Amino acid sequence: MLGYVGIEAVLDQLKIKAMKMGFEFNIMVVGQSGLGKSTMVNTLFKSKMCKSTMPGLGVPTPQTLQLQSVTHVIEESGVKLKLTVTDTPGFGDQINNNKCWDPILGYISEQYEKYLQEEILITRQRHIPDTRVHCCVYFVPPTGHCSLRPLDIEFLQRLCRTVNVVPVIARADSLTIEEREAFRHRIQENLKTHGIEVYPQKCFDEDINDKILNSKIRERIPFAVVGADREHIVNGRCVLGRKTKWGIIEVENMAHCEFPLLRDLLIRSHLQDLKDITHNVHYENYRIFRLNESHVLPRGPGWVNLAPAPASIPAPAGPQASPRPPKVCWWAKDNSDEEC
Repeated sequence: MLGYVGIEAVLDQLKIKAMKMGFEFNIMVVGQSGLGKSTMVNTLFKSKMCKSTMPGLGVPTPQTLQLQSVTHVIEESGVKLKLTVTDTPGFGDQINNNKCWDPILGYISEQYEKYLQEEILITRQRHIPDTRVHCCVYFVPPTGHCSLRPLDIEFLQRLCRTVNVVPVIARADSLTIEEREAFRHRIQENLKTHGIEVYPQKCFDEDINDKILNSKIRERIPFAVVGADREHIVNGRCVLGRKTKWGIIEVENMAHCEFPLLRDLLIRSHLQDLKDITHNVHYENYRIFRLNESHVLPRGPGWVNLAPAPASIPAPAGPQASPRPPKVCWWAKDNSDEEC
């Protein structure tokens, strides 16, 4: 090149445009009551996003699973993030938990359907509102003495094929360091034995740098985390932590828990990748399934009519699809072994 052209200014243009539009991120937290889901979300984003759903004295436990979504706009250094958090109070709290995951899978599918219905319009919005779940944080009870429960295994097998799943060991301060590591290894063995692919999946590593970083993350999953939304003074420093009679558990101290690893994964290093995989893999699989299910698409005055969405969420019936582009859709129904 004979002189300066200014191609690098494209980065500034993209940044300015992105700052004007802002960003969207939708996260779901799943786990039994009392595992600190709401507190963990508040700790992640350092704001009062969620209120505790733990039933108090005289308040009955919910008889059915109830999904609750709350949306806030968080701004930091001029960057606006429209954050939607979906909580699942009542999951796994009943004596009979048969198919207790259906409302959760149904909600995820419903958000895909809303996006698809808007996308197939001939005249559609310039920016389609994105309510699709980009990440599901799955809270594992800190038993420390056994592996994943049958409920966890059966649900995770379905969940990981429809959304990005990040499992965590909740309330890790109730385990010793030795118990925590042994519990982590047993969970990793369970995930491998039952073919549960949690995020970040190996098949999505694009280059050597991604492979090195994601390999380190996969070694530590599930993260052992502790949530706290109160500040305490420790050695003259103001820290987030939980106060016990033995001292302060600092949630941002790696010697105490692995909350910093979870925060870095969800926000600082992989937030955009979570959105990309949701759009290019999970949503694309759903889109292929729905279009194939419609057979012949009739012409409408301003849109393409699809067949009604299935009442129950179709469960995947095969391995994870390839991200570029997915050639096979695994959104097959439970009573069918055919691939679409």
